[in-house]
Amino acid sequence: MSSACIFKGLGFSPPAHSRNDWIGPPDKHSNLRPVIFYVPPKESPLERRLREARQEAQACDQRFWAQHNRAFRQEKEEFIYSRLKAKGLEMRDETGQKATLNAEEMADFYKDFLSKNFRKHMQYNRDWYKRNFTITFLMGQVALARALRWLRWKKKNVGN
Repeated sequence: MSSACIFKGLGFSPPAHSRNDWIGPPDKHSNLRPVIFYVPPKESPLERRLREARQEAQACDQRFWAQHNRAFRQEKEEFIYSRLKAKGLEMRDETGQKATLNAEEMADFYKDFLSKNFRKHMQYNRDWYKRNFTITFLMGQVALARALRWLRWKKKNVGN
């Protein structure tokens, strides 16, 4: 799915004449801000590889954080429910307000959740570094190719 499709679903798309990447509003599941990447009319194969690597990194981050946040919310609700039930309380108090736990009780949940997901986070971080190293390397190659193209153009036009 292209990032343009993601934005259209949010009711956002950059103007057709835009020559820049555009950053959209945060996704409601991942909390990440999706990007519509500008595609230049004469995009080189190397520039295309860079753009596609950036799009794939964005898609990987989107998937990971949407799944992570979904699991977090679900497990948090289950934790609160089980703690309230153990105390003989309902999810809502007599006024209809959602019942809550104190900070120490929630700290237990956060600690357990992070411990339980430690390996997932470590794998995500390793993958993130690999993807971003590749992107950085491609960015260097694109910058070098553009500089060489500019120097060749300048050399050609200085002689005229």
